[in-house]
Amino acid sequence: MKIKIAIIGCLSFLMVGLAQAQDGWNFPDDPEMEQKARELNAAYNDYMNSEDFIKAKAPLNWLLVNVPDLNEALYINGVTVYDGASKQATDEAEISTYQDSVLTIYDLRKELYDNEPQWIVNKAYYAYRYYKGNKEKIGIVTDLFEKAIDIHGKLDPSQLNAAYFDAVYRNFMYNKAYSPEEVIEKYEFIMSKLDEDEAAGSDVTTSRGTLDQLLNAMEIINCDFIEKNMGPKLAEDPTNLKLAKQIFQYAIKQKCTSSDVFLMALETIDNDNPTFTTSQVRGMRYMQNQEYEKAGELFEKALTLASTDEERAEIQWDMAKVHANLGRRGQARSSALKAAELNEELKSDAYSFVGGLIMSSASICKGGQSRVKDYSIFIAAYNAYAVAGDSKGMANAKARFPSKEELFTEGYQVGQTINTGCWVGQTVTLASRD
Repeated sequence: MKIKIAIIGCLSFLMVGLAQAQDGWNFPDDPEMEQKARELNAAYNDYMNSEDFIKAKAPLNWLLVNVPDLNEALYINGVTVYDGASKQATDEAEISTYQDSVLTIYDLRKELYDNEPQWIVNKAYYAYRYYKGNKEKIGIVTDLFEKAIDIHGKLDPSQLNAAYFDAVYRNFMYNKAYSPEEVIEKYEFIMSKLDEDEAAGSDVTTSRGTLDQLLNAMEIINCDFIEKNMGPKLAEDPTNLKLAKQIFQYAIKQKCTSSDVFLMALETIDNDNPTFTTSQVRGMRYMQNQEYEKAGELFEKALTLASTDEERAEIQWDMAKVHANLGRRGQARSSALKAAELNEELKSDAYSFVGGLIMSSASICKGGQSRVKDYSIFIAAYNAYAVAGDSKGMANAKARFPSKEELFTEGYQVGQTINTGCWVGQTVTLASRD
């Protein structure tokens, strides 16, 4: 086994206590048998109370064989006796026999008293203790846990969920008893029960961590599994929200967020209950796919769902990139500057971005009639880079300022103002590159 999980220690409180006096004693009518039954009943109780479980076993066994319906206490205490004997024995064969006897006593109790719901969880727990390392018997454990769930709808106490999934893990690793899909179904079921327990006030942090550790150790969920096994199912039913959420969570953990399956899951989740995060991430995926119009629509939706200036700034920054890729330079600048206004930390990047937009507009803004006017946009770019503190951008922009000779030839002087025109539309103070 690749993993060690300490579960038994935290569940020791589940052990069944000693039986108190029970109603409905059925001693034999025969006086001699009655006397012997009374003597042996007293004897095994004395041995049990003194924790000499090996000696308690013989008189208890006689009672179970000869007066099986004497009282339910035989079966309640029988678990204590045989479990105790299994701990005191040193021979491995004897230990195994005593452990098997514990489960057999539960079976006999069911035949006589038909009250399985009262103790099925305890039986499952004993089976887990005894058989969790046994390849041939681990299936008994999972079957008993699942029977307890069938009867009660859940496992109580909540910590038993971790023991159950540990048994599932072992049965999978030992015997390949389940398909990956079946393992995931069991995992999701247990997680849903842990959610219920948490809502009721239980601390399920450790159990959740154990389940995640076990699932990861099985190495059944990876990007290929998500793509080939889960993706087609979601494609058949794009409204399957539960499956979409599973894919989303697993893809995040496995870092498969660039896949089409992840985007499909995200679309399902976002369409059902859009949030700022789902809409933003979905928009970013469209950006990666160069589907800028779709990205813009999702960012606009995310903007309406944003609740803080920091979130609004993020979306404005995303929108700036969308507009730029669609050639909408003026809108790109507006969005970038709004981002800087909302979040001071974006100011440098935003103004450097604006500088780059202006620099890249030389060919589309070139009028061809005045070199000074054509080059004035680089002064606007320089000013943006200056606000950003981008010295490299400033140097690049200044290298394309008009020269003193060009200013003189066209009748301009350093210090005069001029409007750049084009989409830049700024009035700048003329300067020369030399």
